[in-house]
Amino acid sequence: MTTKTTCADFVQFFRSWVSDPMRVAAIAPSGERLARLMTQEIEPLDGPILELGPGTGVFTRALLARGLSESDLTLIEFGEEFAARLRGRFPETRVVQMDAAQLDQCGLFADAPFGAVISGLPLLSMSPDKIAAIVGGAFATMRSGGAFYQFTYGPRCPVSRSILDRLGLKAVRIGSTVRNIPPAGVYRISRRKPLEISIDRSKYQSGNAGVAAYAAETGAADLGRPEAGA
Repeated sequence: MTTKTTCADFVQFFRSWVSDPMRVAAIAPSGERLARLMTQEIEPLDGPILELGPGTGVFTRALLARGLSESDLTLIEFGEEFAARLRGRFPETRVVQMDAAQLDQCGLFADAPFGAVISGLPLLSMSPDKIAAIVGGAFATMRSGGAFYQFTYGPRCPVSRSILDRLGLKAVRIGSTVRNIPPAGVYRISRRKPLEISIDRSKYQSGNAGVAAYAAETGAADLGRPEAGA
């Protein structure tokens, strides 16, 4: 399999961006180098794998090139035009058309915890509460030791420190590539160890900025509008 984007994929992606730029949030699919960077830590033994916002399937093809089988992949795609193409292109994958912010509420994935989550969602265009719902829901479906991989066009992790603290997570930048349109960085988000959580709680309690303060500031979750993928 190749991770390269076809002309037809580019045209479809661009048309989707023109029709709804806030949902797609990029004018072109992710490139081959970014796809390799996003999937470089994934091994076949990590399966099953959950992919959020697969779009045209750039990261999906990279996962297959890493040795995973189609049957080990579950693809969550909100856009009907992308979901239909994914079903035709990867017939043995499980393609679910839904809003990724509903992961923790749909009850579809409790029987097979995922070893990792690959996200092509444009988090920079989403509200903090929607991001928290997506990331929190993803970790609710993931087994211990699993990681969430997210790319971004911005200079820092698109999941804010306050959300990471609220969910007991940490983020590490694992690489970047300028050979993408636009240039992008990749973060690995994982669960903190109990000692790390204990230290952070002490720090935030002394600074009056704990999880309770975050909840008070943000209020009830506003999931906003669904977003499409990579």
